[in-house]
Amino acid sequence: MGDIKYNAEVRDLTRIERIGAHSHIRGLGLDDALEARVVSQGMVGQVRARKAAGVILNMIREGKIAGRAVLLAGQPGTGKTAIAMGMAKALGEETPFAMMAASEIFSLEMSKTEALTQAFRKAIGVRIKEETEIIEGEVVEIEIDRPEGGSAAKQGKLTLKTTEMETIYDLGSKMIDSLHKEKVSAGDIIAIDKASGKVTKLGRSFARSRDYDAMGPATKFVQCPEGELQKRKEVVHVVTLHEIDVINSRTQGFMALFSGDTGEIRSEVREQIDSKVSEWREEGKAEIVPGVLFIDEVHMLDMECFSYLNR
Repeated sequence: MGDIKYNAEVRDLTRIERIGAHSHIRGLGLDDALEARVVSQGMVGQVRARKAAGVILNMIREGKIAGRAVLLAGQPGTGKTAIAMGMAKALGEETPFAMMAASEIFSLEMSKTEALTQAFRKAIGVRIKEETEIIEGEVVEIEIDRPEGGSAAKQGKLTLKTTEMETIYDLGSKMIDSLHKEKVSAGDIIAIDKASGKVTKLGRSFARSRDYDAMGPATKFVQCPEGELQKRKEVVHVVTLHEIDVINSRTQGFMALFSGDTGEIRSEVREQIDSKVSEWREEGKAEIVPGVLFIDEVHMLDMECFSYLNR
């Protein structure tokens, strides 16, 4: 199969959260003594259950409950899904959280064990570290030439500076579109990945903090970078094992991530990916991020599914 591929921008796609019944939850709402606050982090009520979930959370962090299952039982609407979501959020923003309903397994065009395997691998993340060349600086000026006819490609110039130097870069139409997408303006601190051309807005320069701009509470101010504009930096990407499976599956490919229809993935592909990820771990290039798999309506599963889950 050759080298294992992963896509750094997959996470940007999958981390998009829709507004839903539990999108406001940011944790379990516990204090340092694992006592539940009345209203905190989007949680209210179910004090004893939240405290018990906090104990489980500490066991997960200490690696004492790996591979075990926790059963949350209760009437509909009593907060089972909310507690599971709160546990995932409390573990960290990068913690993978996979949610599925047991009834889905019987309507998918794949075997039940394959559906469960994919769900498990969606809940296991891989934090991959790599060095990349970036251009990082404060935007002094952006000049964009728009041709009158509209048919010719847009061109422009970008002036970036650090505390020690200032450079002008020529822009192509792709880079101009990236800057527009990130809504970059003069005074912003940006980083440009030289390999992919991806533009990341790091914040607003402290030098512009006194400008009379309309700025919201989320505006982040950062210092103007020092030294050279071009530098090597360690970049960290977090992807799930399932996303790596899909990208390296020849029958599905990267576009299956957008459609959601991944089909069955061959066991040989997974074995090669597992061995490669193990190599990355030994070399210090990657580390495993354990996540949470929440199966709703678990009583709908049959003996075959429970047998597979308890292997």
